[in-house]
Amino acid sequence: MNYKLIFKSAILSGEIMLRNGAETYRVEDTINRILKTTNFQVIESFVTPTGIFATLDDPTIEMITYVKRVNKRTIHLSKVELTNDISRKYCTNQLTIEEAYEKLLEVKGKPTYSNMLTILSTGLAAGFFTTVFSGNIKDFIVSSIIGANLAIIDIFFKKLNIYKFFYDIVGGCLIALFSILFTKLIPLGTNLNLIIIGSIMPLVPGVAFTNAIRDTIEGNLLSGISRGVEALIVAASIATGVGVVLKLYYLLSGGIAI
Repeated sequence: MNYKLIFKSAILSGEIMLRNGAETYRVEDTINRILKTTNFQVIESFVTPTGIFATLDDPTIEMITYVKRVNKRTIHLSKVELTNDISRKYCTNQLTIEEAYEKLLEVKGKPTYSNMLTILSTGLAAGFFTTVFSGNIKDFIVSSIIGANLAIIDIFFKKLNIYKFFYDIVGGCLIALFSILFTKLIPLGTNLNLIIIGSIMPLVPGVAFTNAIRDTIEGNLLSGISRGVEALIVAASIATGVGVVLKLYYLLSGGIAI
């Protein structure tokens, strides 16, 4: 039995899942399932939103303890599903550990969505959210334009390794600025409020907030609280960006109601 490869596979699976939006309790469960196939006495894992800690020990081996820091995280749930599927197949003897490790490396190296698809999807998402909130076709078009520009800014910021905190503020400013531009100066849209609300939705940290609740329910209080705080900071950043631009427009327009 190649227990070192089993340990590496467990850590790799946890890293992939944590980087791509999985809950911490799910990551711990996957790591533990893989490590339990060794039948060793000591199997421990502890996962936070920014790191993985795992230990494997038995009288027949020297204890292995590993710490893996996970800095950059995104949302790519297909990778979470693929990793989960590989781990289950290995644990039910449908895959050897060598095959599982190779497949995990393939999943880790799987490219993210193309820039064009990201821009198109974000634009349509913003437009349809505006429609859900009772916006008309003109509001849909404006929100789609804003959403597409948000995706472009996001891609640009990621290339420069700029913190997401600043992207959320800039995104909020961009949403308010474009909404005012296309409703007050260039009357393409009709309802400023609906356009802003719909355009904000792609930025809303829904997955982070949901994971915070699920981690807390599962008893992972550290992860639950940290993810909850992260979601609140993101929401506050977006609100700050939107609020600053709306306030400036209100002042510059002589106090005219928006």
